[in-house]
Amino acid sequence: MKKEKHIIWSNYFLDYDDWKDDLEEQYPDLSEDERISLMYEINNDYLEDERMNLNIQLDRPILVIGDLGLWDGRHSGYKEIESGNIRDCLYADTDYSTWYVDQLGDLRCDAIHHDGTNHYLYRAYKDGISDSQIDLLKEKLYDGTATRADNTRVTRRLGDDIARVYGLSLPWQRQSTELQR
Repeated sequence: MKKEKHIIWSNYFLDYDDWKDDLEEQYPDLSEDERISLMYEINNDYLEDERMNLNIQLDRPILVIGDLGLWDGRHSGYKEIESGNIRDCLYADTDYSTWYVDQLGDLRCDAIHHDGTNHYLYRAYKDGISDSQIDLLKEKLYDGTATRADNTRVTRRLGDDIARVYGLSLPWQRQSTELQR
């Protein structure tokens, strides 16, 4: 199966050759180094645009499940984005970040920093889920024993909300439509 994903924003592997013609046309008086700096600046502005696009308010906090690459090895962890707004997923304090919706409809981020790479999975709590079910999932996440089934029992993917914003037809939507027939 081909891995399909929709990149929302990235500052990783920016290629000046992809930007060069437009930047040279618009800014002929700038040096190449200045145009490269401008490329990064413009790309960072695009992140703010994506935050505005994804200003989607949910009823509950968003659960972030982390697979963290630290100086002493890989560790798991979690946190909640208390605002419950999808736009607030698009923040990182790392050198490079790529946010995307993967082939399963999950919002993810790969964030590179000086010690390694962190991988984040963002999920929304399902309606009708009790605090005790959430607490049990958090215990399993803390212990490192949570499975995908544990996650999907308590949480739902964010890709459906994101696909509506961008008008995307993504693989997981085709699968669920085919199952309904």
